[in-house]
Amino acid sequence: MKVLIVVGVTLVVLLVGTGVAAAVGVGVIGSWLEDLPDYSAEGAFDVMQPTEIYSADGVLLAKLFLQNRQVVELDKMSPWVAKATIAVEDERFYEHSGVDIPSVVRAAVTGYGGGSSITQQYVKQTVLNDEAFDITIRRKVREAFIAMEVERRYSKDEILEMYLNTIYYGDGAYGIEAASRNYFAKPSSELNIAEAATLAGIPQQPTNFNPYVDPEAVKRRRNHVLDRMLANDYITKDEYNAATSVELTYESMPIPGGGIYAAGYFVDAVKRILETEFDASIVFGGGLKVYTTLDSRMQAHAEDALLNALPNDGLAGALVSIEPANGYVRALVGGRNYEEEKFNLAIQASRQPGSSFKTFTLLSALKDGMSPNMPVDGRSPITIPLDGENDWEVSNAEGGSGGMTTLRSATAFSYNTAFALIINAIGAQKVVDMAHAAGIMTELRPYNSLTLGAQGVTVLEMASAYATLANSGVYNAPTFITKIEDRTGNPLYEYVPDPKQTIEPEVAYACTQILQNVVSSGTGTSARLGGRPVAGKTGTSENHRDVWFVGYTMDLATAVWVGYPQEREIRYFGSLAYGGTVCAPIFQRFMMGALEGFEWRDFPFFPAPPYDDSKYAGKLRSAAAIEAERRAKEEEEEEAERLRLEEEEAARRAAEEANRPRPQPQPQPQPEPDPEPEPDP
Repeated sequence: MKVLIVVGVTLVVLLVGTGVAAAVGVGVIGSWLEDLPDYSAEGAFDVMQPTEIYSADGVLLAKLFLQNRQVVELDKMSPWVAKATIAVEDERFYEHSGVDIPSVVRAAVTGYGGGSSITQQYVKQTVLNDEAFDITIRRKVREAFIAMEVERRYSKDEILEMYLNTIYYGDGAYGIEAASRNYFAKPSSELNIAEAATLAGIPQQPTNFNPYVDPEAVKRRRNHVLDRMLANDYITKDEYNAATSVELTYESMPIPGGGIYAAGYFVDAVKRILETEFDASIVFGGGLKVYTTLDSRMQAHAEDALLNALPNDGLAGALVSIEPANGYVRALVGGRNYEEEKFNLAIQASRQPGSSFKTFTLLSALKDGMSPNMPVDGRSPITIPLDGENDWEVSNAEGGSGGMTTLRSATAFSYNTAFALIINAIGAQKVVDMAHAAGIMTELRPYNSLTLGAQGVTVLEMASAYATLANSGVYNAPTFITKIEDRTGNPLYEYVPDPKQTIEPEVAYACTQILQNVVSSGTGTSARLGGRPVAGKTGTSENHRDVWFVGYTMDLATAVWVGYPQEREIRYFGSLAYGGTVCAPIFQRFMMGALEGFEWRDFPFFPAPPYDDSKYAGKLRSAAAIEAERRAKEEEEEEAERLRLEEEEAARRAAEEANRPRPQPQPQPQPEPDPEPEPDP
């Protein structure tokens, strides 16, 4: 059979070399070449290359790959790599035209080696990879024919470079760069003679010549490569003696799980986006360059602020920070440790936002004409009658009980009862519409309990929605990727901003002013930023299973969530958890670090929207308040009636007294006057 291979391959060489390749269209050999893959097509010889993901400031975040490979140029490799490879694999590489006939003949006669040139091996590993295990004359002839065509299209150095970046070196390392890092923990540019000879000897039998499995077999193979290098005058006798006497040690340059070097949960989000736009073969082998919005400095502050605040009792958290002006996701933490827990709590978990969702009720009320000073009942508990439904019992949590208050104060102190009355007055559908306008993508149901955050949303959604407020009501979709290039540097995608004014700027500004009170004097005082203008809202879900703080400056909008992945009551260092006591300090620590060096900027002013509090008259009082007022009025009326009756009675008595006949006075008898005495005579 080997004689037939020699004959067939030699015939192909003669036909191609004499320019009569068309003649192979007849006969047996011609039939073997009829269905060749299109080796002239663009990308026909492309090998799998990792997709590289970079932060906005140029930090390599991850390599996504099925084959661990890093393509490098020939002149970036140690010169000993090429010499060792040619010496052991194809010593007449620079002399033949793709097929080395003497090597083919030698292999057929001696039974040693396959006789394939470097070019043939490259063809076998790429365009004919599907036929790699087809050990037939047909496959050898096809391989030889394409190898000759490759030599017509590329220079020898180009072929050698492609080969060295393609060949498998065992232990999951594809290409010389990955092999150098895997076995010697260094780039291929730093390989010495002994190391280069070691690697050049592996591809013949990658499993058997694995330095970590059988170092003695590898040493013998290395010395054989050095023999061939000496025989071909690539090294001197002294260099040979020095290299064969070296006892090599092997060390791998660590590759983190999944090829992710930093910001695992952010990379996870980017990978999900890529997988919706490209086939998996492109994502994990297309050699894409993906440039993202992540700021590695801010990411470090996010991880520090969140992870250092969590006790070691299984409590988890997530943080997302977005630049409002463009929607760029600058930091994202989706859990404690991506290598240990892949579920991304920042983008996959739907958790109840608690009172942090009141912001959308506040926006709806302001837009509907309710002024910040509108009186509203904040006492707790209250009962709200609902048409056709059972009465709604509502109590306050974070802010206690406040009696009659205002919309502004009810927000600052997070009175559930006040906001229950407000959503009942304006209608739940308006709150649904406002949340969607701000950036909440989750489908919401128009129930009154929505104002208390009873329906789950993601941390990413909350950060995005609050970013719209920071941007004066202009929505920018959360953006992770700014640019994607193919393996040759050609652009495949470039982000184009698409801002939309989804909330009136005067409504957004009025809301921001009220949310600033939350931080300055309400439930969010732990989120203060040393005087920098900041607005935000705390949140605590029912039974203390989720706690939040979502806030913003002009430069960043950040959502912080803390809770157990399997929902249960949160005891934070022994005390019941609240958004203001757990998440607001995390927000503060992150923002203070992330905004270091940023100019202090106030929110741009807009005039107040038109207000008309009269249409809410009587609608923002609880049933208890109404009943108390009714009773007070009744008592007042009763007292007035009592006083009236008393006054009437007093008047009647006075009249009777005045009209009662008085007895006439009887004349008193007048005493007889004493007779005058007789004068004395």
